[in-house]
Formats: sequence, C-alpha cells, structure tokens
Amino acid sequence: MANTYHQLYIQAVFAVKYRRAVLKKEWRPQLLAVIGNLINESNCKTIIVNGVEDHVHCFFGLRPVVAISDLMKSVKAKSSKYINDHALTPQRFEWQTGYGVFSYRQRDVDMIFKYIQNQEAHHRKESFKEEYLKCLKEFQIDYDEQYIFNELE
Repeated sequence: MANTYHQLYIQAVFAVKYRRAVLKKEWRPQLLAVIGNLINESNCKTIIVNGVEDHVHCFFGLRPVVAISDLMKSVKAKSSKYINDHALTPQRFEWQTGYGVFSYRQRDVDMIFKYIQNQEAHHRKESFKEEYLKCLKEFQIDYDEQYIFNELE
C-alpha cells in the first residue's frame, strides 16, 4: 500500500490534582479552548473538549505518528502553565498524575460527543469517580483502586 489510512477516535480524561474543584465556570471555556488548540497543534483533530470543576474530557482524532503519552504530557503541562501564568487559581495549579484513555469506533462519535458535551448534567447524577471506574470496567482495563485517585481535598 502506498498510503497509510487510519481513523482513531480517542477520549482522554484527566483530573485536577487532589480532585480540587478549581476549574471555575467563569474561565473554564477559555481553558477548554486552549486544550483543544494544543491537541490540534500536535497534529491531531479536536472533536470536543469539556469538563467540570475537577476534571476534563478530550475527544479527538489521533494520528498514528503521535504517541498518546507525549500528547497528554504536553497538553497537561502547557494547560497548567496557562492556568498559572494567568493566575486563575488561588494557589499553584497542577493536574493529577496520569490519565485515562479510551478508543471508540466511528459509529460511537456522536454518542461520545453528546456525552462529553453534557458533562455538567451528567455529574449531577454520577460522581467523577463513579464515571471513571465505570469506564475502566467497561473497557476491561485492569487497575488498582488505591492508585486511581489522590484523596479529595
């Protein structure tokens, strides 16, 4: 084959360190736009980025030449820098170590888009921890619960 053909849909989820509820509604849209731009600048295609006070969901098309670990490291580092450079939180901002990554089929794109778009309504019914553990179980990802979350402050 002369060309490489691919379609990789990825949802990445990461939390604020200690799951602090510091991503304020007033400036969260700007942060989400920054994260979307960082994904696009990494030669991937942002579909939607959304979140609530303590975590973010990113849904994007991944190019096979991009390592997810490098992308997440860059997105988290540069978005932390953005928050700190603009003094958006009362103390130094950090993301929690690690992230979750889940892959989807083309036919799932609309469903995942709507799910991420409706995060605020979703989290009125289900906690982030419940949501995250459900994803890990659904995707049959082995995990040790003691390392899933730092304690909530």
